[in-house]
Amino acid sequence: MNSVILGKNEDRRIKKGHLWIFSNEIKSVEGSPENGELVRILDAKRNYLGTGFYNKNSLISVRFISKQKEVDLTQLFKSRILNAFAYRKKVYPNRESFRLIFSESDLIPGLIIDKYNNSYALQVYSAGIEKNINVIVDILKKELGAKNIFTKNEEYFRRLEGLPVEDYVYAGEMEKEIIDDGSIKYEIDFSDSHKTGFYFDQCDNRQYAGRFCNGFEALDCFCNSGGFGLHAAYNKCKSITFVDSSAREIERAEHNFKLNSFAAESSFIVDDVFDFLNKKIEEGKKYDVVIIDPPAFAKNKKNLPAAIKGYEKLNGLAMNVLKDGGVLFTSSCSYHLRDYEFINVINNAANKNGRYARIIYFNHASLDHPRLTSMEETVYLKFAGVILA
Repeated sequence: MNSVILGKNEDRRIKKGHLWIFSNEIKSVEGSPENGELVRILDAKRNYLGTGFYNKNSLISVRFISKQKEVDLTQLFKSRILNAFAYRKKVYPNRESFRLIFSESDLIPGLIIDKYNNSYALQVYSAGIEKNINVIVDILKKELGAKNIFTKNEEYFRRLEGLPVEDYVYAGEMEKEIIDDGSIKYEIDFSDSHKTGFYFDQCDNRQYAGRFCNGFEALDCFCNSGGFGLHAAYNKCKSITFVDSSAREIERAEHNFKLNSFAAESSFIVDDVFDFLNKKIEEGKKYDVVIIDPPAFAKNKKNLPAAIKGYEKLNGLAMNVLKDGGVLFTSSCSYHLRDYEFINVINNAANKNGRYARIIYFNHASLDHPRLTSMEETVYLKFAGVILA
């Protein structure tokens, strides 16, 4: 097996449990490893640290996979996938759809697997996983009875790894699925959906927010396929307004609303959320519950200052359409925005409106998105329930 030798003191993060080795941390490479090949990882004194997948085309040159010198990838992947599945069934015993593998958090760096009944949507962002994808596919079929297995990759991350951007169907086909999150049914059309098809990371937060909606008027901004608003309807809200700039997502939200046969008064609006909120402020319209779940404003650290301004503006607008005694549920999926910065966003938005903000609930992603304590990169979603005073 070829070897990667780290520079002096460049082993510190790895010894603390981090799973990435960056190209500038490598002193030398012994042999001529191919992209996706396993390599031994040695410190500057040539002490053995572990084994990982090598990729000379990536800024993340090695993804740590095992502390063992001899690695049976079939057994390793099988063990970790089945352990991940067992955990998900403990926390979601009545669900057949959830995030099965959350990459580094489940100790399979560069792989995401979302389970939709017997359909499995994969995102592959590691040359090592790409090289061994058939092993993963065989495990899903033999051990979990997978019928359909396909990729739903994001082009940006594939290009970072120097991997082809095309998606692949490894078993079955990309057929529609009707899933449920424990309460709500959703139709998933993989042919034109975002990400892998559904945002499982907000499932627990949707359940929580729904509790506050009984008998009240609710507003779901950036509604996507309807998740938060559908939970408001499930909890017997008086009315729910869905807003998204995408006509396709509004169409999905309305379809899912009908799929669940909800009785609440509802409206489905295609509009820019900032524009919509400004119009409601001019009209003097207010809601008992306001939910804002925007896309990431900070794709990288360089964009963070502008993103913070955007989040403050958005939260301020949302606060201005909130009734006295109402609850604002706000979130950010920007990894580069840390928890304390998100709380500052909420506080600054409240201050500019002459109010105090009290956080009654703070959470990250759902239980099928565990956090690896040695990697802050595994935490990205922030979600807060806020009452103004």
